[in-house]
Amino acid sequence: MSTLRGTSLRTPNRFETTSLEAFDDGWEYGEIPVLPVIQTEFIDDHSKSILSKNDSPDLGFNYSVNVYRGCEHGCAYCYARPTHEYLGFNAGIDFESKIMVKHNAPELLREAFDKRSWEPQFVMMSGNTDCYQPAERRFGITRKMLEVFLEYRNPVGIITKNALVMRDKDILSEMAKLNLVGVFFSITSLNRDLARKLEPRTSTPERRLQAMRTLTDAGIPTGVMIGPVIPGLNDDEVPAILAAARNAGATQAGFNMVRLPYSVKPIFEEWLHANVPLEAKKVIARIQMTRDGKMNDAEFGSRMRGTGGYAKFVKELFDKTCKRLGMNEDRSRLTTEHFRRAGERTLFD
Repeated sequence: MSTLRGTSLRTPNRFETTSLEAFDDGWEYGEIPVLPVIQTEFIDDHSKSILSKNDSPDLGFNYSVNVYRGCEHGCAYCYARPTHEYLGFNAGIDFESKIMVKHNAPELLREAFDKRSWEPQFVMMSGNTDCYQPAERRFGITRKMLEVFLEYRNPVGIITKNALVMRDKDILSEMAKLNLVGVFFSITSLNRDLARKLEPRTSTPERRLQAMRTLTDAGIPTGVMIGPVIPGLNDDEVPAILAAARNAGATQAGFNMVRLPYSVKPIFEEWLHANVPLEAKKVIARIQMTRDGKMNDAEFGSRMRGTGGYAKFVKELFDKTCKRLGMNEDRSRLTTEHFRRAGERTLFD
């Protein structure tokens, strides 16, 4: 396990009226001691429901599930970081070191599917945080969730940066036979050094591609999400990432433009100056070129892809490369025709 973190910042919680700040009180002398490695803390989450309703027209689904809140992967650009502030934590180091664990998620999902009000439909896993982050190796909640999806035969999509998904190839292949699942791998860079700095606790790009090939060979539909495209940092890698994913069996592809809401902005700017100082100004300027002079855009319709000439260039590069590689040609959807509740099963199921 890597000891690296995406940030060391303890950003102020925007919902708190007071904050604590360290200062020199004159009692300490000499060199500042080396701080200990921050250990990850796992905290029980007592949510009463597991399906989250999505109201964004930018996304192709109505419901998502997140079995963990916070994410140990530590991606410096993660737009989900500010959600940790609703829990009284900060979006910086707390987001990646204080992980809320929904141990009862499988039971909650069964309860939701058993309700007559539930209309069978596609559900996205990892709509906010990665369901295969390091915590999953310890708790195995995602695997139990997949067992429920298969039991009820409700379609599910997965997006992950972690090769741990290969562990569940057996369940995923059974679901794929019924056209119930698709797995997208998020790949931001093929540059191993850059990826390690940018996404310190994810699987390497090579391992993600290997996992993609493993699932594809098992008959499981796979795709790639270039998430996010960071202008001036990895936008030149778009064709290479798509080609590598196609060679690994991916038939679908997508991308989103980096956006830096709330406290993500100072976290990412700090990351830029610490890890790519010579490129920091250029990256910030190009992000602003895609966000109407800002670092974030919360507007539906533009927040995922950006606006302006540079954003248009990235989209055209993506679209033309996909067309050349024969990606996104099949737009078929996962099916709900096999859905069944507990009392609807037969001896032949």
